[in-house]
Amino acid sequence: MEFLLSPLQYEFMVRGLLAAVTVGVVCAVLGTYVVLRGMAFFGDALAHAILPGVAVAYLLGGPQGPLFWGGLAAGVTTALGIGAITRSGQVREDTAIGVLFAAMFALGVALISTTRNFSLDLTHFLFGNVLGVSVGDLVRTLVFGGLVLLLIVAFYKEFLVISFDPVLASILRLPAEFFRYLLFIMLAVTVVIALQTVGVALMVAMLVTPAATASLLTRRLPAMMAVAALVGALSSIVGLYLSYYVNVASGAAIVLVCTGFFILALIFAPGRGWLWRARRS
Repeated sequence: MEFLLSPLQYEFMVRGLLAAVTVGVVCAVLGTYVVLRGMAFFGDALAHAILPGVAVAYLLGGPQGPLFWGGLAAGVTTALGIGAITRSGQVREDTAIGVLFAAMFALGVALISTTRNFSLDLTHFLFGNVLGVSVGDLVRTLVFGGLVLLLIVAFYKEFLVISFDPVLASILRLPAEFFRYLLFIMLAVTVVIALQTVGVALMVAMLVTPAATASLLTRRLPAMMAVAALVGALSSIVGLYLSYYVNVASGAAIVLVCTGFFILALIFAPGRGWLWRARRS
């Protein structure tokens, strides 16, 4: 019990744990659509594309500036831009993602280079700083994370039909473009709230790995979401405790634990794991 309770005597650990679990669950649930729709590159691009928003917010208000809101504005703008460019079908989605991702990241670098007083610790931007989560950060994470989960629950059937049966969606006259843009915006919001926890470099892992693990264990989407959420939450808890006791970066520890769950599923998943296949052959 002392092993479990000792870290919780510090307020920053409690805040970090709540933020990490929230991010782990939100990323995992939304990540099921990312994995099933093949949008991993989209999530990675959005994670890098928020840099100009963070840079502008810093230039306007310094380290205490509205970095979250700047990143959110840049992420949503990029998501909507990718949707608008690919709507006509003249440009493939992966091509549009590559173009805007590179342009936004270059703009962020250009903005940063205009000042020599840019003292923001970019390692936190790249790799996260979950132990530095403030009360305001935690509130924003809970509010926006809860909003994303609420939208997923509210429009579950619509997202399901549009993702897996476009013909039926057309017959039912579902507003496919509206839900496509909504999914893009939800992904942008999720990326921004997860940056404090795992950072840009590790963001895509939290979107993809829990969902990929769940896909090895179940075929049904509701069960996949539930398993992915469990993997994301457990990875966040175990990773945070690991970072506390072993003194390693919290974001990296969370992702490594999550990857460990994926490897275990890859080997031992009933009916689909390497061990089961070896026994059958």
